[in-house]
Amino acid sequence: MTPGVYRVSALLIPLALAGLCQPTQAGDISSAYTDLDWKKDCVTYAQAEEGEGDWASLACSGYRGYPVLISYDDARESLFYGFPPSDMTAVWESFVAFNSVAPKLEWRIETSGDRAVPFAVIHRRSISNPEAENKPTDVLIVAKVAQPETYEGCTVGLVLATGNPGANDQARKLADEKARTFACGKDKRVVIGNAPDFGRVDN
Repeated sequence: MTPGVYRVSALLIPLALAGLCQPTQAGDISSAYTDLDWKKDCVTYAQAEEGEGDWASLACSGYRGYPVLISYDDARESLFYGFPPSDMTAVWESFVAFNSVAPKLEWRIETSGDRAVPFAVIHRRSISNPEAENKPTDVLIVAKVAQPETYEGCTVGLVLATGNPGANDQARKLADEKARTFACGKDKRVVIGNAPDFGRVDN
């Protein structure tokens, strides 16, 4: 496990002060899209010293002040969307095989009056296939977004995207129905399709 996974620093404070409201019709659920460029949108706050392996922890801009935290370790990536507690212990959620994230995130937004709150993220992953190196498997991760009041975020479900033309709609339905009430570390993830092995490690 990476020594620096998700240690939150003062880097996230300015993100928390960004505007979180967006006027729109009450009761609407919609999508917003953001880009994720490690070089442009992220700050590395921990990384391996010489001889310690190949790992790094980054804090990135997300949606309207909600950060995205990335932990990279040996060609595998674990992401946390939203606000983690300041004393958060390391949580690693990723595929067993080598994997990488897509540069586009879909945030599911719930509105109440003039307040819009992102409650879930849908994020595509490409997972290496040892039997066909040039044919990775794509999976949509559906994740609960951690709010500044509760700090609870995790993977809610996996939707196989390769060969599945309905994957985006399935992921949105899963996000809308499960993410807000999902109990991280307790509830069982939903898996749609034959997705590659995925695990969670709590330290």
